[in-house]
Amino acid sequence: MIRRNLAGPLRNLAELYPVVTVTGPRQSGKTTLCRATFPEKAYVSLEPLDERDFARTDPRGFLQLYADGAVIDEVQHAPGLLSYLQTEVDARPTPGRFILTGSQNIGLVQTVSRALTGRTGVLILPPLSLDELRRFPSPPSNLFGVLWAGGYPRIFDQGLPPNRWLNDYTTTFVQRDVRQLLNVGDLQAFTTFLRLCAGRTAREVNLSSLGSDAGVSHNTAKSWLSVLEASFICFRVPAWRHTLGKRLRKTPKLHFMDSGLACRLLDIRTREELVHHPLRGAIFESWVASEVYKAWVSRGLDPRLFHFREDRGAEIALVVEADDELLLVNTMSGATLVPEALDTLQDVAIRIAQNTSAAGRSRLVHGGGARRTRVVYGGDGSRTQRGGEIVSWSDIQDVPWV
Repeated sequence: MIRRNLAGPLRNLAELYPVVTVTGPRQSGKTTLCRATFPEKAYVSLEPLDERDFARTDPRGFLQLYADGAVIDEVQHAPGLLSYLQTEVDARPTPGRFILTGSQNIGLVQTVSRALTGRTGVLILPPLSLDELRRFPSPPSNLFGVLWAGGYPRIFDQGLPPNRWLNDYTTTFVQRDVRQLLNVGDLQAFTTFLRLCAGRTAREVNLSSLGSDAGVSHNTAKSWLSVLEASFICFRVPAWRHTLGKRLRKTPKLHFMDSGLACRLLDIRTREELVHHPLRGAIFESWVASEVYKAWVSRGLDPRLFHFREDRGAEIALVVEADDELLLVNTMSGATLVPEALDTLQDVAIRIAQNTSAAGRSRLVHGGGARRTRVVYGGDGSRTQRGGEIVSWSDIQDVPWV
């Protein structure tokens, strides 16, 4: 068991709310985190059918067994329990009394929000960030080892082969979670859709094209993609909007949460294969986006991440809005930094500054304040160059993102 970055925010919220809800993908370490953070609390999982039925059919009796509080795992299996939990914590609003965990974001968060408004704090535990990964005794030693293995804790805690474990994870997800969230008649079609999404990581989402390639309708593709987001398999980064006077692309970008899972779905069988794979740059960009996402959620914050693209013009992988500062970020998977890597970022930063000065900040939908530029690349050595920041992949968790 390693220390997780979310442990501090989890303890802090437990001092403010009678209920804290921790969600995230399956196998991200939610149960381990909550039990380690609150070892004195009783623990019950609603995964076993007998416990699940007890919580569903006799919620008052179930909560009486845990009157002093508990860690209740996989609470999405008994959504009706939350209404009774509301009454219970209203009668005894002791901070940190109940800690809930769940793996299905849409249904869980919507149900929690309805039943426990003002009574619970909500946190997201993603797979391991790079700094967490390095707390294990034998983490991958180079960039492509990190990308290929991904960040699910069990792989490193038990020394399992990443390719094998991720293959089993994918099979379990499709056969179990998809059946629970969707009435999918053809699981093979969904598996094809999942692999097609992996092939589109770090690309703008085109649901019509995605659905056509998978042999399903636009609406089905939209529904299936929502399931992948609800399960934290991937996330979308919206387009950043401003008034620079050029036509902008408004389509969000798709990113896989875990680079190892993306590699497995793309049938990249070794880290050596990844070095020469045509999607190496896209996988690296999604890994950077995921690391920035983790930097936000590990502090209990909602990520303010965007991407930027002009038709036949500039393209920026990430636009990060942190307080009154705008951070423009591009990525390069190679170890050799192209001298012009910062030029696009600096050009856009200058135009934003000029536009803000001329039109006033009120004309900007997002952004304002100071503007910084940063390139994250696959080489060693971080430095300041040509007015911008050059950040090695290995230092990505050592620079501020929030």
